[in-house]
Amino acid sequence: MKNYKFLSSLLSAVMAIGILGGCASSGQPETTSPQNPTDKKSEAAESAGEVNIYTARHYEVDEVLYDKFTEKTGIKVNVVKGKAEELIERMKREGEKTPADLFITVDGGVLYNAKQNGLLQPVESDVLNQQVPEQFRDVDNHWIGLSTRARVIAYAKDRIKPEQLSTYEDLASDQWKGKVLVRSSSSLYNQSLVASLIELNGEQQTQEWAQGIVNNMAREPEGGDRDQAKAIVAGLGDVAIMNTYYYGLMLNSKDPEEVKVAEQVALFFPNQETTGTHLNISGAGLSKYSKNKENAIKLIEYLTAPEAQAITASENFEFPVNPEAEKPEVIKSWGEFKAQDLDFAKLGDHNKTATEIMNKVGWK
Repeated sequence: MKNYKFLSSLLSAVMAIGILGGCASSGQPETTSPQNPTDKKSEAAESAGEVNIYTARHYEVDEVLYDKFTEKTGIKVNVVKGKAEELIERMKREGEKTPADLFITVDGGVLYNAKQNGLLQPVESDVLNQQVPEQFRDVDNHWIGLSTRARVIAYAKDRIKPEQLSTYEDLASDQWKGKVLVRSSSSLYNQSLVASLIELNGEQQTQEWAQGIVNNMAREPEGGDRDQAKAIVAGLGDVAIMNTYYYGLMLNSKDPEEVKVAEQVALFFPNQETTGTHLNISGAGLSKYSKNKENAIKLIEYLTAPEAQAITASENFEFPVNPEAEKPEVIKSWGEFKAQDLDFAKLGDHNKTATEIMNKVGWK
């Protein structure tokens, strides 16, 4: 009897150990070990929360930076992409229920439009005030600049000498008859260029200039900025209006044909003796109804810090807004230049008039 009781007790003990072992090896989650760095990282990500972006920027470098931001902070970045005007309308429809924390776009006029529609709120950050010069921030800090790009004159190295070039205004003169290449009037880049000239030269003079550009076009507008450079090399025209960063992307393209095109074209920064070269800005505005305000501001601070700014410059060839950021050799080779001294809000102020002028003169 004693042996039976002993065997019974031993069997019960073995079964108990087996049950406990089975629980430990089952699909049930185990308690997080403080010694496990992976568990620590997942805990940090969960507690750090998220930030939701509505963006009109469609560049690979942005995804790289968002990933780096998440690695550094644990904050998850959710991205909704679209055209700027569509995103603004979406935020207006969503109202207080919008999930958007940040609105990011590539034009000062559009940022002004978002502000005027009551979609943004002031950003309060000493870090941003130090990292981003005043001229690259909204006067009320409703948006903060992330990068800039210049709209310049590209020209055929084998047919045009740089001393033949001078200003945007000169492109409307008779010497450029049948030689000017430019994309359509629907391009926001062109609309903002015309808007800047309205602010600097007035409506009448700008309309005369726009008429001169149409008269001097080598062909009807088609394609993007890169296509204008390709048309120069193809001999369709001698000069083109294009953004600097497209030229940088072509020079460093994985497509050897694009590289060949860029090598046969050079850039000229116009109006250096007068009003300066037209500059536009990419910027981020803080949504009025942001649910993750603190995280959103942290992201803007990260994107304008020297390290992230240098990545944007080296990967997308945009000019950094932070003067402490390192520039790649390509950008350095373009040299320093005088930019238009213009409030970016004016690009939004004059956008409607600019579009009307372009339509009136037949800029398709």
